[in-house]
Amino acid sequence: MRLSELGLAEAAWRIESCETTAETLARACLERIAERDETVRAWAHVDGNKVLEQARALDRGPRRSRLHGVPVGIKDVIDTADQPTEYNSPIYRGHRPKADAACVTLLRRAGCLILGKTVTTEFANNHPAQTRNPHNSAHTPGGSSSGSAAAVADFMVPAALGTQTGGSVIRPATYCGAFAIKPSFGAINRAGTKMLAESLDTIGIFARGAQDLALILEALTGRAPVSASGKPRVGLCRTPRWPVADASVQKNAEGAARALERAGAQVRDFELPAGSDQLFDRHKVIMTYETARALSWEYFSHADQLSPTLKARLDDGWKVTRADYDAMREHARRCRRELAESLRSLDFLITPSAPSEAPASLASTGDPVFNRAWTLLGVPCVTVPFGKGPLGLPLAVQLVGSMDSDMALLGWAGWTAKQLR
Repeated sequence: MRLSELGLAEAAWRIESCETTAETLARACLERIAERDETVRAWAHVDGNKVLEQARALDRGPRRSRLHGVPVGIKDVIDTADQPTEYNSPIYRGHRPKADAACVTLLRRAGCLILGKTVTTEFANNHPAQTRNPHNSAHTPGGSSSGSAAAVADFMVPAALGTQTGGSVIRPATYCGAFAIKPSFGAINRAGTKMLAESLDTIGIFARGAQDLALILEALTGRAPVSASGKPRVGLCRTPRWPVADASVQKNAEGAARALERAGAQVRDFELPAGSDQLFDRHKVIMTYETARALSWEYFSHADQLSPTLKARLDDGWKVTRADYDAMREHARRCRRELAESLRSLDFLITPSAPSEAPASLASTGDPVFNRAWTLLGVPCVTVPFGKGPLGLPLAVQLVGSMDSDMALLGWAGWTAKQLR
């Protein structure tokens, strides 16, 4: 196994036990980027010389945490003081923030090495970026955290941060074959992140295993990892949009549920609270209303530098009335309360993470239909890679937990991954 292929936990252990160094691991990642990024296009900015200089400094200095010396990629909507943060927009070409985002600061304090900035779609919206799916460059990697998902899946970096407002962590992880968590809303501090929708935006993590995700989440939240114990109570949630999933995804989700049942899990069908179907289609009422206002300076001052795709979305956002916005937020609050009550008797839900394998298109980032409602509900979600689609591209299942059960959910995600091997 090449060093760049190590998962985060294994890489951290090897550095701690002096089997390798931060510099050696960084060199392996940089070599992989040089070898593959012309095809995958996952990185917006990498300064190899600076990376190696910082890695050597980490090797010389005292250990700060279990993650000391491990490289991490940062989505290019999250501020970094020593690297450009351009949001994949010509409006911000060359923009250099004065300070790191809170999440970047916490990673640095834990001794992580910031490898570079990963490609985002324009302002983390739905206009496709230059990144390609590492398994087949004619297929989308998903979005908006395209670069983070592709870089982790293609062994360029063991972990990376992304953001999700609709489905921008869970879906690209599915398409690229990576593990990922969209934590509970507000679990990771968002200061220094380019905001789109203040009631939806969530910082997420990509890695190659549930344990890896837990270690990064611990550094960012202070919550300790939790090991799964006993046999879980699982709800198979097909959701009101089950017919949108293709046959391979339906078979995959149901097959995963059966595999967990054979492993001792108590599995039953689970229905979302009445009225939840609106969350799948009317999430956009909240997202477009808030995004239009979050990007109001760009919209009114630099409209000619926005993509037609984003411009149309912002146009729609300005048409949403305050009354419709408030009504949808109140509906979501009611659904959250009812879901919390329904989840008391379960450890987690298993549900589709995307309606198909990665589509054969670079003109779209795919359909977030199986992500939007969970984002609006604010609950934690984890992508667990499992299965292949008709074209041999990755499939996955999505685990969903109750609010603030993030570490417990990751413990169950690790257990689930073992049962699905």
